[in-house]
Amino acid sequence: MGRAEARQPRQRDPRRAKSEGAGIRRFFTLRKLLGGFLLCCLLAMGAFYVVYLLVPVPTANAQATMQSNVYKYSNGKILARTGEINREIVGLEKIPVDVQKSFVAAENKTFYEDSGVDIKGTARGVLNTVTGKGKQGGSTITQQYVKNYYLDQDQTVSRKLKELVISLKVDQQMKKPEILAGYMNTSYYGRGAYGIQAAAQAYYRVDADKLNVAQGAYLAALLQAPNQYDWSMASGTGKKLVTERWNYVLDNMVEEGWLPQSERAGLTFPEPKAPKAAPGMEGQTGYLVEAANQELMRQGVSEEDIKAGGWTITLNIDEGRQKDLVKAVDRQLEEKLDRKGDKADATVQAGATSVDPKTGRVVALYGGIGATEHWMSNATRRDYQPASTFKPIVLASALENDSETQDGRAIGLGTIYDGTSKRPVQGGDTEFAPENEDDRDYGPVTVQRATNKSINSVYAQMIVDVGPDKVKKTALDLGLKDSKDWPEQPAMSLGTMGASPWDMAGAYATLDNHGKKVTPSIVKSAEHKDRRAELQDPIGEQVLSRESADTVTQAMTGVVEEGSGVNAAGEYEAAGKTGTSENNRSAWFVGYTPELVTAVGLFGEKTDGTGQVTLTDTINPGRANGGGVPARIWRAYTTGALDGGSDAQFDLEVDESADVGAEPAQTPTEEPTESESPSEEPTESESPSEEPTPTRTPTRTPPSTPPTPTATPTGDPTGDPGDTGATGGEPEDPTGNGENLLRP
Repeated sequence: MGRAEARQPRQRDPRRAKSEGAGIRRFFTLRKLLGGFLLCCLLAMGAFYVVYLLVPVPTANAQATMQSNVYKYSNGKILARTGEINREIVGLEKIPVDVQKSFVAAENKTFYEDSGVDIKGTARGVLNTVTGKGKQGGSTITQQYVKNYYLDQDQTVSRKLKELVISLKVDQQMKKPEILAGYMNTSYYGRGAYGIQAAAQAYYRVDADKLNVAQGAYLAALLQAPNQYDWSMASGTGKKLVTERWNYVLDNMVEEGWLPQSERAGLTFPEPKAPKAAPGMEGQTGYLVEAANQELMRQGVSEEDIKAGGWTITLNIDEGRQKDLVKAVDRQLEEKLDRKGDKADATVQAGATSVDPKTGRVVALYGGIGATEHWMSNATRRDYQPASTFKPIVLASALENDSETQDGRAIGLGTIYDGTSKRPVQGGDTEFAPENEDDRDYGPVTVQRATNKSINSVYAQMIVDVGPDKVKKTALDLGLKDSKDWPEQPAMSLGTMGASPWDMAGAYATLDNHGKKVTPSIVKSAEHKDRRAELQDPIGEQVLSRESADTVTQAMTGVVEEGSGVNAAGEYEAAGKTGTSENNRSAWFVGYTPELVTAVGLFGEKTDGTGQVTLTDTINPGRANGGGVPARIWRAYTTGALDGGSDAQFDLEVDESADVGAEPAQTPTEEPTESESPSEEPTESESPSEEPTPTRTPTRTPPSTPPTPTATPTGDPTGDPGDTGATGGEPEDPTGNGENLLRP
């Protein structure tokens, strides 16, 4: 067979080829193609419906619900933020309407009418994800809210499909204002700010409710590219782009009828403020924040609730007075210490609390050298003795209980006691014979004089005359805290229990407030997105008669005018009391004017924080005492807090008939007083304004009848010397519960 013959069988039959072409055309008819397309659509719709049924609206992702707590001074200035996420969720009612509209104009003009999804935009996003072209915009506000609140930021097809389904459901289940609020509160604006409130503060230093439309339009424009559009770090191109987008937002608002053209024409670009680091916990901030948290927990807010965030907590702290207090401690103490080079100096700790007696508000607080350096707050710790600052409470209890001496004389400021050092108390169940400071004998002396000079032997006898149980009840009524290390014994007269500057400020504020209970409060208000903490009134009921309280105030004016507290005197009328505890481990001055009560304490603490040590030979050679540095800190602070001084006078109602007995002649052994010792004289470096300047005229009426000593000394003396406040070893933790935390 030839080659031509061999090829013939392989040649196609033309009739057969024609037949096959016709068959293919019959198979791919338009009708069949349309039907197949519809079938695919039905299958896709069915599959989507199944997905719709199977995919629930999930719970919020962890990051979306995280918020910070914001702490503010009483004037509204931010003190600190706490939490991992800088976010404070606010309701839509706190966002101006035109600011709300600017976000809609920027992102989704059809937001109020659409079903929550943009099919074309989502399809484009899916296609770009599949083809590797990166993420694609075009999502609605609802979809962006769903992505922020329920999902994550992964760019996957499955995540896009979930976003679509959940957005449809969310649009059906939630109202548009809720969705818009959620979107504005969960979006990231740059500068570490999540949500509109944090953004308003980060860029314009205002709360969200104070934003204007121009500022709102800038924040709305930011969301497209937060870092690129941040004016402070944007390149020339970035600034041009964000300005164009800002104009785009405002023009859309005009187009939608949300902004009058005349107003639009007058708007200028609102350049944001430079970035500012969020306040941390350094310095006094940590002490203030922790004191506020502890108070909220005492008021019923759980610790878990506080840690969850979302609170705006405004403190009663007056920013100016807070600075005055820190300045006073720095000038009168810290500048005179060498904490790094001198081991003794490093043991000195200071704490203070200042209270408005009319409102109970804590207006200033000093917790220590810094919360990041010394974690325990010296303003609220209760592990040191208040020493002789407790004596006015003994006097208050004597007056309130109409107590009498052992020979039946009513106790008042003119009542005569035996001021002999180491004089054993009479009439008690416990032997006690405390030594006066430097073992000085005063002989017959009035209660007023005994208060001025802080005479231990007089007050030891007085507490027996009153009854230690009654004195303890008065102390608790005034706000001191009970503990297992508070035995009802005569030594209690010298302040052997544990107390903090916070506690003592509250007790003295009650005296200043004419016996009406003052419970110091550092929290002015605490608001969450949808609730507000119910805070108790710091001013309570009458716990001490006005006459008793005012008489104690009168007694303590003498301490400042001519007694152990003269270093606290200034251009104001003041009352106060000094105190120095056993072994010189703490030194106090607690005092008040008609407007302000402040407790200042110095504490000797081991540098590792494990125990107490003496203050002797630290801030000055020899003993540290309350009439020295604590009184000077008090004076410097009070002078600044009262803008140099005050003409306010104590409005006292006292029973002059209680002042029985004449002022005995002073004995030669009486001087020098605590504050007049050579070690406490002002140094040459102090300015004249810091010298003791008693300027007020004493308001007390001198007693008129002769002295009658209550008893003569008998028995063997016991006790520790001076204004010490104890007869035995000082407990490391008088509270009995490990009060070594930042807790009032």
